[in-house]
Amino acid sequence: MNENLFASFITPTIMGLPIVMLITMLPSMLFPTPSHFINNRLISLQQRFTQLILKQLMATHNTKGRTWSLMLTSLILFIGSTNLLGLLPYSFTPTTQLSMNLGMAIPLWAATVITGFRHKTKSSFAHFLPQGTPTPLIPMLVIIETISLFIQPMALAVRLTANITAGHLLMHLIGSATLILTSISPAAASITFIILVSLTTLELAVALIQAYVFTLLISLYLHENT
Repeated sequence: MNENLFASFITPTIMGLPIVMLITMLPSMLFPTPSHFINNRLISLQQRFTQLILKQLMATHNTKGRTWSLMLTSLILFIGSTNLLGLLPYSFTPTTQLSMNLGMAIPLWAATVITGFRHKTKSSFAHFLPQGTPTPLIPMLVIIETISLFIQPMALAVRLTANITAGHLLMHLIGSATLILTSISPAAASITFIILVSLTTLELAVALIQAYVFTLLISLYLHENT
């Protein structure tokens, strides 16, 4: 019986209805709500982590850029927790879907671009034609800069999708090999199991790094337009 490698990337359904919305809402339910009356180590760790994110992302922003602090913090927490939950057995990772990642990247990118054209109109248009460009190269350079601008959200979404999907596929392949080798060669199975554990540890780091990279790039786009 051949196993489909991409079965784990198919959107799960209940009675024929997709439940991806419920899955994407699950990470937000796992974070405890801070309260003046209830405080514990988990809430303190959450607050410390949030402050560290804000300090890192908002260090170079002006007053207008810092109004995005709640959005960027929510974004990195959502992507990071979704990536981590996807590493659990019999789970589904929404960030392996290019459509979902595009749904996050395009509105955020468009909001930063619109903000730039609204508050820094001259500077935004100046990006399409750097000073000192030779006259014959002006049309070509404007086309290239326009394409590079519109390809930014696609690059954001593809980067996140490719990194998460590649890691999950590799874990799936090594896990299947370990299971098959268990009855054939226990020694080889133990080696592949060690590799699987090491890869899982690496994927934990990748899940957090990719969430940080996605949010950091959005923050950089915002910094250029505020």
